[in-house]
Amino acid sequence: MKTYSTVEVAKLLGVGNDTLHRWIHSNVVPAPPVQRLGNVSVRLWTEKDVENVKKYKTSHYWGKGSRKKRIRRAK
Repeated sequence: MKTYSTVEVAKLLGVGNDTLHRWIHSNVVPAPPVQRLGNVSVRLWTEKDVENVKKYKTSHYWGKGSRKKRIRRAK
C-alpha cells in the first residue's frame, strides 16, 4: 500500500502545505496519527485518507484565484 507525507498530499491536492496543516489543526480534515520514524515525526497518509481530504476540498475550498473578480466601473 502506497503512503504519502503531508507535503506530498498537499501537492497532490493542489493546496499549500499551510492550508492542509490549518485544516488538520481545525479538525475539519481527519488526519492519520503521527508516527515516529527514528527521530522524525510524520503522518503517513493512505490513498483513502487522501480521498477524504479531496472530498473536503471539493466542497469547501475556493483556492487561489478562483473567487470571482469584481468589475470596477469607471466613475
